Amino acid sequence: MAVSSKLARGRSVLGGLHQAGSSKCLFPRNNTASLDAVVLNTAGGITGGDRFAVSAEAEAGTRLCLTTQACERVYRAQTGEVGQVRNALTVGPQARIEWLPQETILFEGAAIDRRLQIDLSKDAQLLMVEPLVFGRAAMGERLGTLDLRDRIMINRAGVPLYHDAIALTGDASAHLAKAFVARGAGAMAAMVYIAPDAAGQLEPVRAMLPDTAGASLIGDDMLVARFLAADSFELRRSLLPVLIRLKGGPLPRTWMI
Repeated sequence: MAVSSKLARGRSVLGGLHQAGSSKCLFPRNNTASLDAVVLNTAGGITGGDRFAVSAEAEAGTRLCLTTQACERVYRAQTGEVGQVRNALTVGPQARIEWLPQETILFEGAAIDRRLQIDLSKDAQLLMVEPLVFGRAAMGERLGTLDLRDRIMINRAGVPLYHDAIALTGDASAHLAKAFVARGAGAMAAMVYIAPDAAGQLEPVRAMLPDTAGASLIGDDMLVARFLAADSFELRRSLLPVLIRLKGGPLPRTWMI
């Protein structure tokens, strides 16, 4: 799926859309200058052998907010099969993208290779979050078998700015239980905010965080935060106020359903 925004009469509007297979995109109305896009997977989840890709571009001066209709689910894969997700964002001059997918829930036996590539112009802005949930705590699920490869790459004007990678295979629950890894956390999130006011947001954001989260400033305009939580409910309770503050307004309505 590919989607882009363009300027028309001072508003960000749909510039182009191509969708195929079970990847679809909806555009709810709003009363702002931003274009909101809701990505949905009509297949109901991801399993081994699946291939998904989202490409989004915010053209010069536009603001594009992307989210998902619901949490994505990664189900058990057959032996030797790996689901593949490739997401790519391009942010033009004086443009802004907000990449706000809801949680990805990993099920027992899941196998996924996911990459997020973000290319920023020199003066572009970004708000990005990637929440991960390791099984459904309310169902007593334990991930004894998992193959997770997850990578986030952010470049600005062609120069690497932020690269982060996770490789977790085998007994994920046992690994996450280790004190120096996650101390038993069942959910986590990575968040990156790149904007001129990032330095001024650091202390207010830190004041919102629980003991299991932390935020740092990298350079003058890049704020990075990591969250650990017992489950998806606690993760959301930590994430929502921070995302609302950095977004400068309410989150997409699908986050509130």
